[in-house]
Amino acid sequence: MNRIQLAEELSVSQIVHGHWRLSDWNYSNEEVVELIEQCLELGITTFDHADIYGSYTCEPLFGQALALKPELRERMELVTKCGIVLESENRPEHQSHHYDTSKAHILKSVENSLQAFGTDYIDLLLIHRPDPLMDPREVAEAFRELKDAGKVRHFGVSNFKKHQLDMLESYLDVELVTNQIELSPYNLENIHDGTLDTCMEKRLAPMAWSPLGGGDVFTSDSERAIRLRTTLDKVAGEIGADGIDQVMYTWLLAHPAKVIPIVGSGKIERIKSAVAALDLTLSKDQWFEIYTSSQGYDIP
Repeated sequence: MNRIQLAEELSVSQIVHGHWRLSDWNYSNEEVVELIEQCLELGITTFDHADIYGSYTCEPLFGQALALKPELRERMELVTKCGIVLESENRPEHQSHHYDTSKAHILKSVENSLQAFGTDYIDLLLIHRPDPLMDPREVAEAFRELKDAGKVRHFGVSNFKKHQLDMLESYLDVELVTNQIELSPYNLENIHDGTLDTCMEKRLAPMAWSPLGGGDVFTSDSERAIRLRTTLDKVAGEIGADGIDQVMYTWLLAHPAKVIPIVGSGKIERIKSAVAALDLTLSKDQWFEIYTSSQGYDIP
């Protein structure tokens, strides 16, 4: 599998495995290790997390599994996110759902993640959501302290628009290396509003969460979902794809921004299907057919 270079000292796999639903999979530690090893065999070395996933349980579950084979840590890149605060029985001190990008919260979140993973460094830390009360000076101080301590090697953001990226970058003395955004043939917001263009302008290869549109394109009876599903079925037959999921991954991978899809399934057959999309190609005619089908109108 090809590698995407995010920084001079950081490359990630072209497909990332996401662990948002790890706690829902009800896997034993041994089964999680087996899934990690299967991903590594496929060339997927990058694993995406956030402290809040599974109400603060997914990072510890991953860490417990990794403790069975700690040697696997050096074969992977761990990505995690912080900045969202949830009410949870696992964080009884939290009194409300809000954002917190203060220096104290970022540092505490990283310490919690390091402990949960059973590691002494995180490859890539992202600010999970733009915070209307963000003090960029505190974020800059936290990032610098974490980098100097060797606890976090690289930094990025998630769900940031251009003005938010510009503002934060103006305060930092460390490089932002990615913006994790929602992107799929079913969700074009970050294409239409220029966010994907901003990633290209700043040379940030974006990670795409919900690359299959949250599943709506497979199940929804809306006019748009039916229209797009019909188009994806047609294109799947034309390019020899095993399903419309592969067409959706191929559509993202065709973009020159070097989009990195995050596959959130715990089923190895679904992960293999995503990897198989790397061997498929779309013509420009097919790419725009999918694009205009999703929009519901033709390009000018």
